[in-house]
Amino acid sequence: MSTVENELHKLGLALPAAPGPVGSYVTAVRTGNLVVTSGQLPWQGDKLAFTGKLGSSLTVEQGYEAARLSALNGVAQLKAIVGDLDRVRRIVRLEGYVHCGRDFRQHPQVLNGASDLLNAIFGERGKHTRTAVGIHEMPLDAPVQLVLWAEVE
Repeated sequence: MSTVENELHKLGLALPAAPGPVGSYVTAVRTGNLVVTSGQLPWQGDKLAFTGKLGSSLTVEQGYEAARLSALNGVAQLKAIVGDLDRVRRIVRLEGYVHCGRDFRQHPQVLNGASDLLNAIFGERGKHTRTAVGIHEMPLDAPVQLVLWAEVE
């Protein structure tokens, strides 16, 4: 078990199988020492654990959990590409899209679910840049969609 997966275990989490695509694209691409994932949703098995808009049908706390789960799926994509998560040198960037209702402004608090998880399991290597964007419509009515950029060995 990698040290990253050991940290997940300490948090009571197991790394899921990397979710497959829902369209005509690949779930992650490696070019040189950079891996970029496609948008990761809060999949739990073959269904979304959360659906809806933040500030309308979902609370910030539910959004936080959706972002955390989406990040876990992103980490699964990294493992599928590099094999061993200890080969991840750094999480470079997290792009976060929050499906939100009118006047919702707590995008950073929602995306902290993903950032907190990445920081907890990767330590210093998990510190990343981030973009938080609110949108009014999302594929599959997902509340959050994340893209991870990682430098790998």
